[in-house]
Amino acid sequence: MRRGSLRSRLTLLVSVAVALAVAISSGACYMIVRQQMYDQMSRDLRPDPGDSPYQRKKDLEYVGSHCTTDERIAGDFQPPEINQLVFSDGRPTCHLGPPIVVRGEDRRIAAYGGDHVYTGATTDGTPVLVYVEGVGPGMARMKARRLDKLQDTLNMVALLLGAVAALGVLGAALAGRAVSHTALAPVGRLTRAVEHIAQTEDLTIRIPLAGTDEIARLSSSFNAMTAALAGSRERQQQLVADAGHELRTPLTTLRTNIDLLLRSEQTGRSLDPAAKQRLLVNVKAQFAELSTLVGDLLQLARGDTDHEPHVELALHDVVRAAVDRARLRGAEVATDLDPWYVVGGAASLERAVLNLIDNAAKFGPGQVDVALHGGVLTVRDQGPGIPEEELPHVFDRFWRSSTARGLPGSGLGLAIVAQAVTESGGEVRLANAQGGGIVATITLPGKSHPALRNE
Repeated sequence: MRRGSLRSRLTLLVSVAVALAVAISSGACYMIVRQQMYDQMSRDLRPDPGDSPYQRKKDLEYVGSHCTTDERIAGDFQPPEINQLVFSDGRPTCHLGPPIVVRGEDRRIAAYGGDHVYTGATTDGTPVLVYVEGVGPGMARMKARRLDKLQDTLNMVALLLGAVAALGVLGAALAGRAVSHTALAPVGRLTRAVEHIAQTEDLTIRIPLAGTDEIARLSSSFNAMTAALAGSRERQQQLVADAGHELRTPLTTLRTNIDLLLRSEQTGRSLDPAAKQRLLVNVKAQFAELSTLVGDLLQLARGDTDHEPHVELALHDVVRAAVDRARLRGAEVATDLDPWYVVGGAASLERAVLNLIDNAAKFGPGQVDVALHGGVLTVRDQGPGIPEEELPHVFDRFWRSSTARGLPGSGLGLAIVAQAVTESGGEVRLANAQGGGIVATITLPGKSHPALRNE
């Protein structure tokens, strides 16, 4: 069954389920009808509770006056209801109709009274339903009705129910096919869309949504996935294009300087030592810029699924480590740090804080103020600030302020900060501070004490 298509399996399952339901219902109907017919016949054989003792006595006298002990004569008479008198003293039974086979239980009722209904008795080889009732000292009356006509009726009922069940199975197969076709139509559209994307890599495909069921949710999730993939591809292409643009300038400068040095050596015309020194210093600076740019590109290209394991860490220690590194680079930094514990990557957060301090030291001469209070980290410089219209772009990759384009840098530092903070579940903002300068604010969820402490 697993080897067939989903459509054929769904059709088969629906058909089997409906067929079983129809078969069980038909069987239950047959048993109910059979039981009701037997119960009705049993009630007809029992005395009517509304009959008076006089009526019952007259009825018994009628049977006694018309019955005969001659089984041959009795067998020629075929009344709707067979009557027979049974005696406990061994006298021959008296018949009104074909004789009924007498059991020991019937003679016991004749001797001691009581009543009983049973099947399994026969008259002339025909099964009958028998009601035995004690009607006097040493005598019982047996009333019976033939079951052949009842059985014929039940056979007809069984035939009709069987025909209904067969039609139900056929209808179930047709309904299963229709249900599977209707239910799997959205799945078919989704499959065709996936196959189209696999063949063409076209991520602009969208599946029309209809309804709010599971298939609609699956289609919506697929559309969201393709939109995310398309956005990721677009960002990747933009990153490659921006990286190529940024790499072109230092590479061109390097090539020009190296060509000058080679030409000087090939032509035998030595450069002025001071000019040669400037060229070599420029080449070294360009190599340093390239190294920084490549490192920043690798940091951004890691993606959200390739970051270091997130663990609980002391953010104040991470900030202190970044401050120490910045001081080694010559930055003047003042700190005011309260304890704060977060879940994140220590290396990426340290680099983010270091990037903020480096930017502050680069664009704002003087002291850089770093503070951490209640999970809010601020880094403030004393520089000229950034034009308000440029603030929305500060975290874009390769974007550089108009006041910073003459300074060294790749334009990726703040983009790395935003990525590291976002990975740790926080937010980062940049704004002009009152009184001048820029203040960078990082907000990270956490607590003022570690989750596990030694008591």
